[in-house]
Amino acid sequence: MLAYIVRRLLLMIPTLFGIMVLNFFIIQAAPGGPVEQMIAKIEGRDISGTTRITGTGAEVTGGGQVQATGSDQQGSYRGRRGLDPRFIEQIRQMYGFDKPAYVRFLDMLRSYVVFDFGNSFFKGRPVVDLVLEKMPVSISIGLWTTLIAYLVSIPLGISKARHDGSRFDAISTTIISGASAIPSFLFAVLLVVLFAGGSYFHWFPLRGIVSENWWDLSWPDRIRDYFWHMTLPLLAMTIGGFAASTLLVKNSFLDQLGLLYVATARAKGLSQREVLYRHVFRNAMLIVIAGMPGAVISIFLGSSLLIETIFSLDGLGLLGYEAAIGRDYPIMFGTLYLLSLIGLLIGLISDLTYTLIDPRIDFEKREL
Repeated sequence: MLAYIVRRLLLMIPTLFGIMVLNFFIIQAAPGGPVEQMIAKIEGRDISGTTRITGTGAEVTGGGQVQATGSDQQGSYRGRRGLDPRFIEQIRQMYGFDKPAYVRFLDMLRSYVVFDFGNSFFKGRPVVDLVLEKMPVSISIGLWTTLIAYLVSIPLGISKARHDGSRFDAISTTIISGASAIPSFLFAVLLVVLFAGGSYFHWFPLRGIVSENWWDLSWPDRIRDYFWHMTLPLLAMTIGGFAASTLLVKNSFLDQLGLLYVATARAKGLSQREVLYRHVFRNAMLIVIAGMPGAVISIFLGSSLLIETIFSLDGLGLLGYEAAIGRDYPIMFGTLYLLSLIGLLIGLISDLTYTLIDPRIDFEKREL
């Protein structure tokens, strides 16, 4: 098993390299990069704080700031005459675009090996600090949603398989199918209207995952406050999240129940419970476990943006969206690298979990 783990870890290197190469050159080819974004802000007079442009020129300082130069200190910019090419070159140098694309890519990889993701182009802060700041929100949403979905879907799917074709099976299928048809963001809006001060009740908060005075609370009160804030977002995320996994568990168990070894176990006098949990469970759960990494990643990335926006949760989904819109490459590539690495590690953990459920599986004999 150790040799298999080592091979999988080594295989992650070319996989990560391929992911980064593909996304780097696709994103580089897309119009509206950081240089164009800055020029558009200048020409559109969308200039904040330390960014001042005059009619005679400008210079770029550290941290993504643009400082005016020349004799005109009133902030008048003659945009119709175009920007000074020297000024544009300063912007290109500030963002590293004075180097060829392959040089920037290799520099990026060398930094990423030691988890140095640089500074955000437009936020002026290290990417690592931004990711760590937003990570608790995304981890809370992703892990709790996955846990709740599987805690519901596994026993429900087994019960549906045991009572296949019964009234319970028909009613539960109707309910979970209806739940899965409701988009999570629409259900989130409904929860806000009903329970977060929208029109009826104000039972739950609408901002953040903890209260502002969270650090002043005792530990029991901190736990209660955390789950008080997370109740509505988790309800919105899990309303349809367990439907597909429930049907997957049911169908997997039904497939196993029709095999010969189940009939043999029943002929030996084993009870239905013993057949299900001593023989069928470990075989039927393999396909469910195989889908866990994809479920975790999809919940972690795919559905969290709208939920974070509706409930004012400042997580990785919102950070990544803002970075994509603003072409903040360090945040885009830094989060892509981290999440790709997490996905690959989850896949490895999923394979190792196979052996815990069914020790007969031996990855040492497989060819990668």
